[in-house]
Amino acid sequence: MQELAIIEAPSVLGLRPSGVEDLPAALLGAGLLDHPGALRADRVGAPAYDPRRDPETGVLNAAGIARYSVGLADAVGRALDAGRFPVVLGGDCSILLGNLLALRRRGRYGLLFLDGHTDFYQPSAEPAGEAASMELALATGRGPRLLTDLEGLGPLLRDEDVVVFGFRDAAESAEVGMQPLPVGLYAIDLEGVRTVGAAAAARRAVDRLTRGGAAGYWIHLDADVLDDAVMPAVDYRQPGGLTWSELEAVLRAALADERAVGLDVTIFNPRLDPDGGIAARLTECLRRSLSARPDR
Repeated sequence: MQELAIIEAPSVLGLRPSGVEDLPAALLGAGLLDHPGALRADRVGAPAYDPRRDPETGVLNAAGIARYSVGLADAVGRALDAGRFPVVLGGDCSILLGNLLALRRRGRYGLLFLDGHTDFYQPSAEPAGEAASMELALATGRGPRLLTDLEGLGPLLRDEDVVVFGFRDAAESAEVGMQPLPVGLYAIDLEGVRTVGAAAAARRAVDRLTRGGAAGYWIHLDADVLDDAVMPAVDYRQPGGLTWSELEAVLRAALADERAVGLDVTIFNPRLDPDGGIAARLTECLRRSLSARPDR
């Protein structure tokens, strides 16, 4: 079986030092490394956090995120070159840029974006300038060049190679002026998932990601895609979300396809989980889902 390369990416450059930097330690402590074939491959430390909004880009820690993305891409690339399946533990959602940069160096890849939010803000509309609210926009080439053209390879994704799945923030984002999702990007919100069922919706997403010209796809998991009733340990809470069983069905469908090339997990905040119960449940969900990966 292909080995899992666990990469710790405890960056909060796109958010703030609120506790999500403790995610890797929490999931490793809850037994993620006990999954068959899992190994602790790398840890990529982040530059010092600067709370001042960059006047040129309007983004917090823009230069730091750009540097960090290159370092994380190197670590993910080493895992891929070794024939391993990278599992990157954030940190905030801005780590997605480094993961995608590793793939962009190798060609054209897609993205299954599992998130309670669409994270498509432009800097002028994001109240605090947090890249964790705009990483999908940045990855598709929308935003300051410092973050949209990493190593001259931007955009990291084509619109048609993205599926945004399970979000429930449409009214909120429209109210504060977030730019709309482009028409070429496939989006299925929480209501759409529920209409056809989580497993069927996931199969449609995988079909979309695999029928074009992309060589494979990355899976991004923000813990706030889960129902707030079962995942309150996130910084930006909102009602509703996927159940544990629905998330597992989605992840298993996505991971069962051999064209899935990696996974990241972000935003879970262990400081809001004092007894470790949520960390244990999230780790169980990940281990059960990762077991669906095909033998290679």
